[in-house]
Amino acid sequence: MSEVLARLKSAVGAKGFSEDAAEIAPHLEEWRGKYRGRSPLLLKPSTTAEVSAVLSICNESRTPIVPQGGNTGLVGGQIPFDGEVLLSLSRMNKIRHVDAEGMSMICEAGVILADAQRAADEAGRYFPLSLAPEGSCTIGGNLSTNAGGIAVLRYGNARELTLGIEVVIADGRVLDLLRVLRKDNTGYDLKQLFIGAEGTLGVITAAALKLFAKPEAVETAFVALRDPAAAVELLARAQAATGGSVSAFELLPRLGLELVLAHIPQTADPLAAPAPWYVLMEATSGAVMPLKDCIETALSRAIENGLATDATLAANTAQRAALWRLRESMSEAQKREGASIKHDVSVPVKDIPQFLRRGTALVETIVPGARPVPFGHLGDGNIHFNISVPKGGDGEAFLARWNEVSRGVHDLVREFHGSISAEHGIGVLKRDELPRYKSAAEMDVMRALKRMMDPNSILNPGKVLARIPPGRI
Repeated sequence: MSEVLARLKSAVGAKGFSEDAAEIAPHLEEWRGKYRGRSPLLLKPSTTAEVSAVLSICNESRTPIVPQGGNTGLVGGQIPFDGEVLLSLSRMNKIRHVDAEGMSMICEAGVILADAQRAADEAGRYFPLSLAPEGSCTIGGNLSTNAGGIAVLRYGNARELTLGIEVVIADGRVLDLLRVLRKDNTGYDLKQLFIGAEGTLGVITAAALKLFAKPEAVETAFVALRDPAAAVELLARAQAATGGSVSAFELLPRLGLELVLAHIPQTADPLAAPAPWYVLMEATSGAVMPLKDCIETALSRAIENGLATDATLAANTAQRAALWRLRESMSEAQKREGASIKHDVSVPVKDIPQFLRRGTALVETIVPGARPVPFGHLGDGNIHFNISVPKGGDGEAFLARWNEVSRGVHDLVREFHGSISAEHGIGVLKRDELPRYKSAAEMDVMRALKRMMDPNSILNPGKVLARIPPGRI
């Protein structure tokens, strides 16, 4: 093993590795503290050629390796649990090209999402992928987990924002799929194999991304509602009123807002009276469309019809940021409140009200006193069905019920023909549950792909799929 590690260090050069425990430590723990790993070596290649050399050595020596982006994942997919070599793409952080006329840009895997957004903005364009950890998550990680975020409703998730990729496969060969074409019907669309595969089939080193016209008008509203059914109806009305210009439609429960107000500094309730549910809605358009009038008219009618009880429209950038802070701080506020069991699920939008009713009743039956805090992207059917520990309850005892609670929630999701992972991925958190919710044929195809693409099982072993011994499917 020492000889292999020496070869790996040589492949990335003196600045491309670390054996310092203090430097490696932050890469070994997941943000929520649920998962911790270990690794003897942190590799930090700066070029695709170096990644190629690293994987070639690992494949030849059958040395397992775990790729990692910004370490913001929530299912343990980026953690080296069994002493694997850790591969950080953080030094591959160049924006290779921005084509404003062609509406595309090419970023390396280690580019931080916020930096990609900024580069697009400076070119007079817009890159719409946006999620809470955008100041630290990376493009490579975003694609490897097929990240979603707040703008999927209008622009799609990471998969739909990707034109091409550069990826290194297990044996070290580089697939140059960095095409910026909008149409290419020349056989299998190979890039789709790697997007959402969590580094189990290859290591993405760069991506060609779609850009859009920069919105000239942005309107953000915070709306009080009686229940989730009213939110679903409001979504349809807002889309009709704006000609499909709604880009974000986020559902928040009163309890979630109260946790934010209690734990997050410099936050305030935007409305005079409390309501059971809220929606944070945002629409964007070009300069010609009277977007503000459309939104104001839609909200006024919703209040007149009893669909909404109150609403406020951000008057400036600061007010818009304050409203978004309430939504984006919800996970952090719940963390500060104490132990929580989290779910990242999706169901058809029309079924969200019924799912929330039944899911809440289910959880309260399993754990009396548990406090459901469901929030998220109602516009695309993705709900973060999180449950906080009962007030004054034992956090460890509550977390010990995680599998029991999740089994009930996920079985309910299946009844609605939904997904047990809308945007976070599978990792290890949901790996053993996957066969329960996918057909035997789907699992067979996934295992066959893994065996073909990574016959020596070196790439992120034990993630998404249980470890597959070399030579077996």
